[in-house]
Amino acid sequence: MNDDKKEKAMNIVNELFKLQDLKYAEFQSKLVPTVERELFIGVRVPELRKFAKELVKKNTYLDFLDDLPHKYYDENMLHSLILSELKDYEMCVELIEKFLKHIDNWAVCDILSPKNFKKNKMSLIEKIKLWAASDDTYTCRFGIGMLMSHYLDEDFEVEYLEIISRIHSEEYYVNMMIAWFFATALAKRWDETIVYIEDKKLDSWVHNKTIQKACESLRITKEQKDYLRLLKIK
Repeated sequence: MNDDKKEKAMNIVNELFKLQDLKYAEFQSKLVPTVERELFIGVRVPELRKFAKELVKKNTYLDFLDDLPHKYYDENMLHSLILSELKDYEMCVELIEKFLKHIDNWAVCDILSPKNFKKNKMSLIEKIKLWAASDDTYTCRFGIGMLMSHYLDEDFEVEYLEIISRIHSEEYYVNMMIAWFFATALAKRWDETIVYIEDKKLDSWVHNKTIQKACESLRITKEQKDYLRLLKIK
């Protein structure tokens, strides 16, 4: 990156510091323990969203996106939010794939949710399959999250449950997302999903966490919750 582009990227970082809230930085650092405290600037999410939209509207974000890896947590959050605002699907996917390997926490991963994905589901599903199969923790988590967000309603296929059930990981943040995926699938696709719990197709920890999260859901009936509790692995 040349000096001019580097300066433009640094200008964005300087703007983030103008939005700094030190108490929020302290609070946020406790929610994201995988990132060191000194890497939190402390910009609240509504302010980050507003800033991301301004940068996209003015088309002044590419130098910042190219300046990888970022130093601060808030830079990575802004990066995810900028990507989420892009309208060009192909460019968005290309930029996401450059960014995924730099994601090091659940918050930056989970806030990345491109609006253009809704209109490109036929090509998106093939990308999701690749992301979900990745050995990288947050690439895998992102893939599972996108499958959960976009393919448990009218675009649902039973094979999607099978894809996620075949993921076996030692990573906490992957396993939590698998449990979240199956708990959501139980709420939306009970008949197709319950067999994965009955047949114990998930790893034991994920199995029990899925039941726990499903029982916390308002979208699961009391009768369904009572049945799920009987299926816990002890």
